[in-house]
Amino acid sequence: MHEAPVDRSGWSLPPLPAVLLSIVSVQGGAALAKGLFPALGAAGTAGVRIALAALVLLVAFRPPLARFTRAQWAAVIPYGLALGAMNLSYYLAIARIPLGLGVTLEFVGPLVVAVAGSRRLLDFLWVLVAAVGIVLITPWSGGPGALDMIGVLLALFAGACWAAYIVLGGRLSRLLPEGQGVATGMVFATLVVLPVSLADGVAAKLTPALLAAGLGVALLSSALPYTLEMMALRVLPSRTFGILMSLEPAVATLMGFLFLHERLSPVQWLAVALVSAASAGSTLTARRVPPPIEA
Repeated sequence: MHEAPVDRSGWSLPPLPAVLLSIVSVQGGAALAKGLFPALGAAGTAGVRIALAALVLLVAFRPPLARFTRAQWAAVIPYGLALGAMNLSYYLAIARIPLGLGVTLEFVGPLVVAVAGSRRLLDFLWVLVAAVGIVLITPWSGGPGALDMIGVLLALFAGACWAAYIVLGGRLSRLLPEGQGVATGMVFATLVVLPVSLADGVAAKLTPALLAAGLGVALLSSALPYTLEMMALRVLPSRTFGILMSLEPAVATLMGFLFLHERLSPVQWLAVALVSAASAGSTLTARRVPPPIEA
């Protein structure tokens, strides 16, 4: 049995509010990030976001890298690589396909985690309800024939990386305090994303205003949500966390309606209701996990 790590971040949230706030934050950051694509490009925006998030988190949590054990390094390195690949492929995907469709396709990953971790019929039922809702969410601009297949494949790859992130994050959260694990993981995520960003010429495109906007994206889309998710993953089993993240497509759809004036059809509203019901149902019927025993 692992000893419970000491949280040196100085603050914490219950798992459910942490996940919900993470979802809202990352979708707000996605809306801001997409506005930077014309100036920085998708890869450039991803690089600025991840690099700045890594700097912010390293300063905030100051992980004692020299004292990390072999087991901690073995957990944090693949976590960071999955994190970087997920973000880069997702940004490249939504540069080619609509935001809502990108989130929907990416969610294949968490669904696989939820199904793989299910031991009860009721768990599978909630996954099925969420899956029906996701299928019903369709892009609100352009038809299926207009989809960019490279964008679709990139979004699916981002989903596979997201699945790895959930599983690896659950392991990492039991070995390191939340902030230290995320901060160190962001460094390795930067090693994945930044070379692609530099090859895309992001250094020549940056201005002080764009750098400030990139910092906002980093805080909303990386630093805050990933710290919150690590808090949640210490308590929630991977399958429950995966189902809770079914709110992502619904929140993305609502963000599009509220801030981008994207009108939803009745079928899309039904999809939002189904995904939200699956998320709430899985939370209400999840088996309680006893809190970790402090050593």
